[in-house]
Amino acid sequence: MWNTSLYHEAVALLRQLIATPSFSREEEQTARLIAGFLEKHQVPVHRHLNNVWAVNRYFDAAKPGILLNSHHDTVKPNPAYTRDPFDPVIEEDRLYGLGSNDAGGCLVALIAAFLHFYDRPDLPYNLILTATAEEEISGEHGIESILPQLPGFAFAIVGEPTLTQMAVAEKGLLVLDCVSHGKAGHAARQEGENAIYKALPDIEWFRSFSFPKVSPMLGQVHMNVTVIQAGQQHNVVPACCHFTVDIRVTDVYTHEEILDIVRKHVGCEVKPRSLRMRSSSIPLDHPVVRAAQKIGKQLYGSPTTSDQALIPGPSVKIGPGDSARSHSADEFIYLHEIKEGIETYIMLLEEVFEEKRKSM
Repeated sequence: MWNTSLYHEAVALLRQLIATPSFSREEEQTARLIAGFLEKHQVPVHRHLNNVWAVNRYFDAAKPGILLNSHHDTVKPNPAYTRDPFDPVIEEDRLYGLGSNDAGGCLVALIAAFLHFYDRPDLPYNLILTATAEEEISGEHGIESILPQLPGFAFAIVGEPTLTQMAVAEKGLLVLDCVSHGKAGHAARQEGENAIYKALPDIEWFRSFSFPKVSPMLGQVHMNVTVIQAGQQHNVVPACCHFTVDIRVTDVYTHEEILDIVRKHVGCEVKPRSLRMRSSSIPLDHPVVRAAQKIGKQLYGSPTTSDQALIPGPSVKIGPGDSARSHSADEFIYLHEIKEGIETYIMLLEEVFEEKRKSM
């Protein structure tokens, strides 16, 4: 059993977080709120930039650790919002507001679970709670910036909206900036070489190419051309066509392999923005995966990318809320989902602890 007052405090904290703008790189105020909440519970807090972390009271460097991670930054509000995105209104079972679903509900549920175990002297693992910044932009001042300062951990539980089912694999992200070069000329005289036309065969290749290897858990690699920029005025043949490709990489390819295949098939210049956001997966016989199955959770591969990509070692993604609501207009989370999230995290950790004790 767990103290349901943790649920009410979690909801109250989430409402405060929603009411406080925390766009990526602008999370100062929500970092302060989270730190203050933990300090109110007599938990010593560490902070670097806009990242906050804490460890359980009876931390023992000789024990393995479990990282409990979620983020407190948000995207900008969807233009289709009909509500004030910073007004944490509760209507029946729904709590509305920017970041309520992604990933505020997960964060406060993880904090509640951390507090549930905080004073336990008998834990076979240390617990390391991190509330991190810049997740929505994969920024370098988020989880990556504090990893060298954290105690060691055996695996991570990442809080993202998954309907409290467990993602045991996650696609990586590779963003390519591509440029096709032509030659400027007067459109009326059919001069020059149109860079848009030169780009079209490459764009079609990105649309239609199918990578031969398919991941058992994550399926196919997917590519989408998402931005195109070319030309300055109607009567000038454009000399350059810039376009962006979003590639969701599975665990059967490295970013370098994908990049090599792309460059062999297209004629445009190809420059990756980053090779950091790798696909991740965890063995299905890992203790945390077995624990999830014991408490009735389904396993799946996630098409979306999170801070999992930047966390070294085994990790899983699980939390309250629905990924389909993330970044949507009039974002919300169900209150019962937050309660279920707290219960899930507590039961999951109890199962992991029990298995560890039996093996000791």
